[in-house]
Amino acid sequence: MTNNDTGANANVTTKAESVNVQIIDLRRVLDYNTRDFEVDFLVERFNDGAFFINPEYQRNFFWDTARKSHFIESILLECPIPIMFFSGNDDGRYDIVDGAQRASTLEEFLNDDLALSDLKILNELNGFTFKRLPPPIQRRFSDTTLRVITLKASSSLELRQEIFNRYNTSALALKKTESRRDAFKGAFMEFMTECSEKPLFKQLCPISENSKKRFEDIELITRFFAFTNDYKSFEGEVSDFLDNFVEKHKNEFDRTAFETEFDAMLDFVDRRFFGGFRRDANSKFAPYARFEAIAVGAALALREKGDLYPTVRTDWADITTEKGARFKYLTTTRARYNKSRVVARVEYVKNMLLYGEERQ
Repeated sequence: MTNNDTGANANVTTKAESVNVQIIDLRRVLDYNTRDFEVDFLVERFNDGAFFINPEYQRNFFWDTARKSHFIESILLECPIPIMFFSGNDDGRYDIVDGAQRASTLEEFLNDDLALSDLKILNELNGFTFKRLPPPIQRRFSDTTLRVITLKASSSLELRQEIFNRYNTSALALKKTESRRDAFKGAFMEFMTECSEKPLFKQLCPISENSKKRFEDIELITRFFAFTNDYKSFEGEVSDFLDNFVEKHKNEFDRTAFETEFDAMLDFVDRRFFGGFRRDANSKFAPYARFEAIAVGAALALREKGDLYPTVRTDWADITTEKGARFKYLTTTRARYNKSRVVARVEYVKNMLLYGEERQ
């Protein structure tokens, strides 16, 4: 054996030892327990905030009614449900790392806010809410256990994000934004693409490169124009509402008016909302519901009163404080996409900017 061969073998051995140490160290970091939670307990903990969705690392994916219904149907049929991942916090609460849509769907169903639809197997249950189910079925559903892996509180935010990326398979699915972009090519889609490239929009509403590849910046801008101009007409699924709006304006829209209002909104948010559309100054992205609430609410307020700058307060938008509790409720865990929720958060921002109070 030559000296070169001996040196090469030594390098391979050293590399293997280094890899082994790295694997052992990372396994120690991934410290977890496996637990089974009954549905009614999980929802109770979700309602009281002990299990919560942390927008710092959750992506903006929302199930439509059909997908929610199929999930409920799977539980009723006792089909295997994928494991959920929670991560402990020092305050005793748990982030829902993977399973946010499942948790919020269960909460929605048990609170009687979800009517089942598009069921192919249990088609007799189409139109049923939880309270309409026969009591024995209600009890069996509530007593069903879901398996949850709970990470220890020492797990880092980066580790939670990595687990979310690995296990959230919906991240790879074709999003409605992508299909909408292809289906409704035209002057309006080109205009929104130009809006997404505005430096101030990029500054106030950071979008990762992966998110840009899925056109999530275009999704936000689509929501701005659709809700600003027609939010009171929103019914059904948000994707259908946006499709209809984009199709209607595909090649016919007032570009000057749209762009002027978009720019005025950005300028106002830049002046009055610290951190822009971020959850807080350290956040790396803007949650959909928060963006909609601030962007649309501000635009509607500016329509009524263009000189808001000197006196308006926005400390109620800081959800890390007690004063921001109402805005947090409207834009985080319970920010589901039905008309009442969209109207509530948009008009909350509008009224707070115009009057300094929420008006019913």
